Amino acid sequence: MARELGLFEANGLQVQLHREIGWATVREKLLYRELDAVHALAPMLFAASRGLGSVPIDCLTGLVLRVGGNAITLSAPLLRSGVRDGRGLREWSAGRNEPLVFGIPFLYSCHHFLLHAWLESSGFVPHRDVRLVVVPPPQMPGNLKAGHLDGFCAGEPWNSVATLARAGGRVAGSAQIAPGHPEKVLMVRREFAEARADEHAGLIRSLLEACRFCVAPENRGRLVETLARPGYLNVPEPALAACFEESGTAAPFDARVHEPTSAGAEWVLANLVKVGLLPPRSAAAAGPADLFRADLFQNATRTPFPHEPITSLP
Repeated sequence: MARELGLFEANGLQVQLHREIGWATVREKLLYRELDAVHALAPMLFAASRGLGSVPIDCLTGLVLRVGGNAITLSAPLLRSGVRDGRGLREWSAGRNEPLVFGIPFLYSCHHFLLHAWLESSGFVPHRDVRLVVVPPPQMPGNLKAGHLDGFCAGEPWNSVATLARAGGRVAGSAQIAPGHPEKVLMVRREFAEARADEHAGLIRSLLEACRFCVAPENRGRLVETLARPGYLNVPEPALAACFEESGTAAPFDARVHEPTSAGAEWVLANLVKVGLLPPRSAAAAGPADLFRADLFQNATRTPFPHEPITSLP
């Protein structure tokens, strides 16, 4: 929406957007400087900085793009069997010889954390009773319908796509499992943030103003129409509209939601340890305040917008 609304240009930036096929590709292209900044999963920032799953990348974020917004969806056969929650799934699966199979978009993701917590609270031992497999989110509804997955944890619109295709239905979400958790961030290399500080600040301001536009209920029609295009999500408009219906009334815009805080960073680190992806000693040395840079957010947002903030379109 920052591009569609001309916000990059208003902040003196020339920006090209590149749609990538998966989170690993996003990480690798940042590593090899094919991309200057990326829309990333919050745990990717910590994993990349510690060299988990890749060579280390000296990176940081000055903007949280999204909090919450994920959901767990179960297959239609499970729903027809009367399963409606984690406890019901545990009872249904008792005595099975084969583990359940659930999809997540990326190993270093909040989807992994949420699914792990939901399974544990339901009496499962993750990775023993349930096999987790990495599946690109656009492929999750199809794999659910084909019977390759018993469920998945993903962000929208893929839960709504699965529901409309009658492949399954959502049974839990971020709001029930970990309210307000940091989900997506603007991830850049440290050298970019330092050597091109003015551009980085302009990027933060552009995206923050786009966030303000996106939460206004009167702009939902424009969001749905834009995101449905082939160059963006390329999914039917009814599925996108259903996302907003599921989330209910949007909260008023609050810039503080987008500030990368030490509490948010510590939540990510604690969960990397909990799911077994990061040793506790390494977490203590990860320097969350050095990765979640509230100072960069505050400095960028002290500068007034170069025009009146856009809250709606004609």
